[in-house]
Amino acid sequence: MIDPPTAARPPRVPGAQTTGRQVVVFADAADEPVDWSAAGISDVADSRDFASGRVPAQAMRDAGATVFARLGIAVVAAGPDQVAALRGARRPVLSVSPELVHHVLPEDPSAYVRGYRDGVADLAARLAGAPVPGEEPPLPPPFEDTAAATWGIQAVQATTSPFTGQGIRVAVLDTGLDLQHPDFAGRTVTAESFVTGVDSAQDGHGHGTHCTGTACGPRVPPAGPRYGVASDAEVFVGKVLSDEGSGDDGGILAGIDWAVANGCAVISMSLGADVAEAHPPYSAAGRRALEQGSLIVAAAGNNADRENGEFGFVGAPANSVEILAVGALDPRLTTAWFSARSLPVPGGEVDVAAPGVDVLSTWPMPDRYNTISGTSMATPHVAGLAALWAEATGRRGFELWATLTQAGRRLTEPSVDVGSGLVLAPQEGAGTVSGRSRRA
Repeated sequence: MIDPPTAARPPRVPGAQTTGRQVVVFADAADEPVDWSAAGISDVADSRDFASGRVPAQAMRDAGATVFARLGIAVVAAGPDQVAALRGARRPVLSVSPELVHHVLPEDPSAYVRGYRDGVADLAARLAGAPVPGEEPPLPPPFEDTAAATWGIQAVQATTSPFTGQGIRVAVLDTGLDLQHPDFAGRTVTAESFVTGVDSAQDGHGHGTHCTGTACGPRVPPAGPRYGVASDAEVFVGKVLSDEGSGDDGGILAGIDWAVANGCAVISMSLGADVAEAHPPYSAAGRRALEQGSLIVAAAGNNADRENGEFGFVGAPANSVEILAVGALDPRLTTAWFSARSLPVPGGEVDVAAPGVDVLSTWPMPDRYNTISGTSMATPHVAGLAALWAEATGRRGFELWATLTQAGRRLTEPSVDVGSGLVLAPQEGAGTVSGRSRRA
């Protein structure tokens, strides 16, 4: 039996924190040697020296510097002055930034309860046709969960798509996955932990299991309605956030590097730091991932409070130009009250939108399912849809990004809130978009 919604509102994200380490972005010449001795560093770990491209979290903690070769980025355990010496070394340095701590979006599922009463009262008023203070003329009927599919799966038209993400690898970088969850029995799941002191990607939080379910849940679940988009995608789970819901740049970048090394066409990240400025490491990681055929999709953030006139801003890492930022919609396809608004700076815009209010998906056992809200919930909808489009068209990287933004449904909401609109699943015949045949 599926539990009823636990709440309607996610909490806001805390301010950014740093770890004391530095993140160094090098120029594109990935094989140019680095004179680490100039910064007094001798113990260096390189992602190319580890099986499957995975740098163990403990190895990264023990090393003076960890290099993610495919991304051209290193995390260095040194102060800014010490790292500055690298700028005069043989390999050009593009930027040096403090390592940030990121959190799940939302951070604490129990905090949803604070807004549940208001959300239920508002929905009841809408369904009854009663006027809501400050509301414009009547809105169209909302989508609703049914016995066959959740409202989000219906809204993005996944139920009528012939594509399932077959042959496409999707990486979900989050708090992990309940590896014994019955809904993923028999599926191909590759799971690794990038959290120090944690050897397994088992999810002790719930957020990662929920996001993985939305992106790649089964077409016909053992119990309840369909809630997952890309039911046949090959699932890669990277535990980059702890069971408390936080993680640093090093672990996240290690997860991205691992996903790129393993040919994941889509990388889903429902996490963030509440900072308005783009964080240079993610601009570099996003661009270099795109160049290698991997599209990073990230949550825009939940720092708005639209009911009180606060529209928030897109936080890191979603505010990098090279990362697709996802805003959240409610069942009427209007902007969720918490969903961040675009800033008028490069990378600060919301690119697309997807269902993010009262979203049902998997949750660690014994609960099995849970209904929560956030741009975190919108992001895996888009990640799953990206897998469907990758299967349908054979497109990757930059071309896949363009396809998602061009194939969506335009909404009446402002573009600063929803970008190019609601992303939709490819339908029959989508394999010949723009005259290009589907890849075999």
